[in-house]
Amino acid sequence: MPREITAYSNPLVKRVVRLRDKRHRREEGLFLAEGLRILTEAREAGRLPAYVFFAADTAGHPLVRILIDAVESAGGEAIETTRDILHKLSGKDNPQAVVGVFEALATPLDAIDRSSAGIWIVAQSLRDPGNLGTILRTGDAVGAGGLILLDDSVDPFSVEAVRASMGALFTQKLAQAGWEEFVPWLRAGPGQLVGTSLRATHDYQQPRYQAPTFILVGNEAQGLPADYEAECDLLVKMPMLGKADSLNAAVATAVMAYEVLNQRRNAGA
Repeated sequence: MPREITAYSNPLVKRVVRLRDKRHRREEGLFLAEGLRILTEAREAGRLPAYVFFAADTAGHPLVRILIDAVESAGGEAIETTRDILHKLSGKDNPQAVVGVFEALATPLDAIDRSSAGIWIVAQSLRDPGNLGTILRTGDAVGAGGLILLDDSVDPFSVEAVRASMGALFTQKLAQAGWEEFVPWLRAGPGQLVGTSLRATHDYQQPRYQAPTFILVGNEAQGLPADYEAECDLLVKMPMLGKADSLNAAVATAVMAYEVLNQRRNAGA
C-alpha cells in the first residue's frame, strides 16, 4: 500500500532532491528517472526503481497502477505525493507524473559479453548529456550491445542524460573506463575498432565492417586524440559538402551505426 508524503521537509524528499547533484548520486549509488514512458521502458527491460513517486491524480492510470504493483512486489516503495513535490524532485516547472529512484547500473568491462551484439558504441570524453542520451537511443535502435564511456565523460545518470535517453539507458549495457583499461580489454578478444576522424582517408561507406564493430567517437570539440586514432583498426570520415566541417557527435554516431547495421542487413547477417 503506497504511503503519502506531502511535506517538503520529509527526509526522503530531501534525500531524493540531492540526487540531482553528481556527488550525491555517486555517494548513494542512485539516480533519478522521470516520466511514465521512461519508467515503463525500465520495467519492461526488467529494471524497477527502489522508490517511485507518483501524483495522486494519476494513481488510477493503468500503467501507473502496473508500475506501483511491480515496485511493491519487488520490495520497493511507492509514494503518493503532490505535483509540487514532484516539481521539487525533478527541478522542472512542468514535472512528470512519476519519478523513480533507481540503483546505478554501470557494468564493468570484464562483465561485457562482446559476442552478444554485432555493434558496440564507444565515446571518448563526451561532454553533452543530450548527446549521450541520443547515442544511447541510437544504440537501442540499431540493436547495439551498449555504450562504453571513456575517460572523463559526462555523467550518464544525470537527470538531463537520463531524460534524453528516453528509456534506452535501461536497454543498453553501460560501461565506464579509462583508455588504458579499454585497449587491453578490447585486444583480448575479437572486435574491430573503427574511429571517426576528419583526418581519415576512407569514406565511411567504403570498408566492409567486421563483427563485432566498436564505433569510436571523440569529444564534441576536440575529436579523438592522435594516439587513440593510431590504435584504431580503421579510421573513416563522412562527406561534408557544405560549410560545416563536422557533424554533431550523436549524429555522426547514428550515421556510422546505421551504416554498419545496413551492411549486415544487406549481407543477410
